[in-house]
Amino acid sequence: MNTKDIPWHLLQSFAAIGETGSLSAAAVRLGSSQPTLSRHLNQLEEQLGTRLFFRTPSGLTLTPEGASVRRYADEMAQSAAQLSISATGPHDLNGTVRITASQIAATYLLPPMLTALHIAYPGLSLELVASDETDNLLRREADLAVRMYRPTQDDLISKMVAELPLGIYASRGYLEKHGTPGGPEDLERHTVIGYDRNTLIIDGMKRVGLHVDRSFFKLRSDDQVVCWQMVLAGMGIGFGQQCMAADNPDLVQLWPEIPIGHLPVWLTAHQELRMSPRVRACFDHLAQSFSQI
Repeated sequence: MNTKDIPWHLLQSFAAIGETGSLSAAAVRLGSSQPTLSRHLNQLEEQLGTRLFFRTPSGLTLTPEGASVRRYADEMAQSAAQLSISATGPHDLNGTVRITASQIAATYLLPPMLTALHIAYPGLSLELVASDETDNLLRREADLAVRMYRPTQDDLISKMVAELPLGIYASRGYLEKHGTPGGPEDLERHTVIGYDRNTLIIDGMKRVGLHVDRSFFKLRSDDQVVCWQMVLAGMGIGFGQQCMAADNPDLVQLWPEIPIGHLPVWLTAHQELRMSPRVRACFDHLAQSFSQI
């Protein structure tokens, strides 16, 4: 298959058709017309000497050859986006980028990162949606997502940018009043803060030999910000990311030698958005910021 000297506009049309599954939807996305995209597709197939799509009642699906071209087009799109960022000065990037993140990330992790992003690209307007819902990107309610799990949808691009170690913490005030537990086995004599329906903490405790259920926690909430604030308030012993506790002198990490796990951080965006210089700039900035935690 000859992929040399392919006009970029043909690949742009091809990529949009592949992502939407129809000529009409791709035309709306590109602000073009269905006949124009049909002509581009025919020209590309003629130049490559192969069929790129199967025509089915439900729409257009990639042939094996089309999937190969899609990978080539994806690489070109990433290079084009990076070139656009390099050729555009920081003060020339403008527009709005909408970011969704879990409540815990939006509250404790992103503020310094977004402050640095604003300084680097003052022309950008940022919108931050603090939500634990998983489908913001699919509903096109955000340009980027910060997730603590790997997204599985095919039309998204994802990159794991960090693994944040977790720890067990209590405030100094709580320990002064109730004493410091000698080991994890003493937790049953203390007030422990945990999740309600989320089993993340219960699963982690099982890995270190502690088998409990949700009734073990004297305060239960699936809102991680609430749980962390209750630890800071001195109500009991709780769990959190080590980077969140590092600068708080009132917190004491219990048994730091016990590995209770890491929390992965994934950056996610729609595939076509990597063509946007402003979205790509934000994506790269956040990826670098998380890697330095």
